[in-house]
Amino acid sequence: MIRPATPDDIGTILRFVRELAAFEREPDAVEADEASLHVALFGEHPAAEAVVAELDGAAAGFALFFHNFSTWTGKRGLYLEDLYVTPAARGRGVGAALLRHLAGLALDRGCGRFEWSVLDWNAEAIAFYRAKGAVGMEEWTVQRVTGDALTRLAGRG
Repeated sequence: MIRPATPDDIGTILRFVRELAAFEREPDAVEADEASLHVALFGEHPAAEAVVAELDGAAAGFALFFHNFSTWTGKRGLYLEDLYVTPAARGRGVGAALLRHLAGLALDRGCGRFEWSVLDWNAEAIAFYRAKGAVGMEEWTVQRVTGDALTRLAGRG
């Protein structure tokens, strides 16, 4: 079962984010806490949305997503920031159900694209996504500015 996240899910979502960060070899990189996630998902101006996957009555995974926009399509897109399935639930269709649910949301909302990033060393995830019809954007690279570099770029440091 896939359902929209509620404020009661914040603790579970944060735990899943931390587990995902550990899997992605960045266990100390999570700066979010329950308060910041609550504001981001349920505040006055939510920045993102989340859904929770349940299996046998327990949370087994989640997906956190938001809308972006493509000038090429002239439509907004759905960007999947995080998809996580607990180790015990892997191989039981939870990840596929989350992707299918989000693809349906993208269609229902008139999105021109459904996109996400995956670490290049995560061959199992890449194979899973390819089997679902995803196409790698090999010619594109992600660019990121954070911390002091962001402050300098903004001309504030």
